[in-house]
Amino acid sequence: MAKNIYVGNLAWAITDDDLRELFSQFGAIKSAQVISDKETGRSRGFGFVEMENDEEAQKAIEALNGTTHLDRPLTVNVAREREERGGGGERGGGRRGGYGGGGGFGGSDRGRRY
Repeated sequence: MAKNIYVGNLAWAITDDDLRELFSQFGAIKSAQVISDKETGRSRGFGFVEMENDEEAQKAIEALNGTTHLDRPLTVNVAREREERGGGGERGGGRRGGYGGGGGFGGSDRGRRY
């Protein structure tokens, strides 16, 4: 069974291929992905590596957690399942409600004090 690994505190310049190379010394890599901001495309400083073998994944976690890579101490551990982000809670979940946004008074709200 494949094990998904969280890798945090990555240098901004790290690519998917760099992450794959870093972990490949411990075993077969199924996937490696640096997470980037959807709007800017810039790295968010963390990523995920999925390894083919659980034992090899555990060795990689033990070997790399706390080590310095490109002057940054890495946080490496077993990735947790993504938590649900709401949808139907008291605050309305993912809906913004009502109106389409904007100021409503025919102009920009920049600089306006409320």
